[in-house]
Amino acid sequence: MDKFTTLTGVAAPLPITNIDTDMIIPKQYLKTIARTGLGVGLFSEMRYNEDGSENPDFILNKPAYRKAQIIVAEDNFGCGSSREHAPWALADYGIKCVISTSFADIFRNNSFQNGVLPAIVSKEDLAKLMDDASRGANATLTIDLEAQEIRGPDGGVVKFQIDPFRKHCMLNGLDDIGITLQKKPTIESYETKLAQERPWS
Repeated sequence: MDKFTTLTGVAAPLPITNIDTDMIIPKQYLKTIARTGLGVGLFSEMRYNEDGSENPDFILNKPAYRKAQIIVAEDNFGCGSSREHAPWALADYGIKCVISTSFADIFRNNSFQNGVLPAIVSKEDLAKLMDDASRGANATLTIDLEAQEIRGPDGGVVKFQIDPFRKHCMLNGLDDIGITLQKKPTIESYETKLAQERPWS
């Protein structure tokens, strides 16, 4: 997993409450277990018309937001089913951070495992960031994970919440497998000792 330290990118506003995982990546995209290629299906029911053409009114189809790396959304982002395809789709599209007042637990944990930062802010600060994100080509935010700060285009600073352990993992590019591999010498030592003490096992 790539390290997450500081990100500066365009932020797309999604002023919708309870964006669930089916909205993020609809069920027809769940046939694959590959983490790549799902970006095309991100928010597909909102991004595309019934004939497959782009919906020009959807935020990510607007020229200023096509390269967005940050989403600013309302409360309870990622609720619904526990599909890990949701953060896979976000990451594959290029979204590296979602800012909201709250996240569904499973989605939040899956996001950390896939290098997508779920940043929790207050309702008052979300309103400021939603306004910043509504500025089109000028909707650039800087996410500083070490300082736990979000800096707006006018120099305003907003603090966000993150679990200290998850912060450490993201700063160092560690998912659960990476954390386990840090203990590899200890694991190998234990396995060697066990083989000597119990050669029949």
